[in-house]
Amino acid sequence: MSTNGKRSFFERLTGAITISDEDEKEMSGITEIAEETEEVGELAVDVYDSGDYIIIKAMVAGVRPDDLEISISRDMVTIKGRRVEERVTHEDYHLKELYWGEFSRTITLPAEVEPDEGEASEKFGLLTLKLPKIDRERKLRMKVKSF
Repeated sequence: MSTNGKRSFFERLTGAITISDEDEKEMSGITEIAEETEEVGELAVDVYDSGDYIIIKAMVAGVRPDDLEISISRDMVTIKGRRVEERVTHEDYHLKELYWGEFSRTITLPAEVEPDEGEASEKFGLLTLKLPKIDRERKLRMKVKSF
């Protein structure tokens, strides 16, 4: 806006507004807050069907097993964790590509599984979940008792 409080021809034509120095200071504070909030990374996974099992593999190198949280339902798996970064000043880096911080991934399974019978193992930073599929074709014969 001009000093007399009226909008300029350009502002009226485009709908633009002029930001005062005070407004700009307020907006920069909002940007700083947004930059401080930590993002949650998405964990890369492989999911495949091995016949009787659904297998999920994910690289979790640098994460202690105690820092992993795995939730399993019949049709979904969620893996959460956190990689803790060593304290190094940014000036000392020559190249920085590794992901540090919290990560999470929710996977919709291609078949229903038995959550209670799943197995989780980690070897050389590779997390492997082995989830037995529900056998919908399995039939059980029941004997009838006579009294």
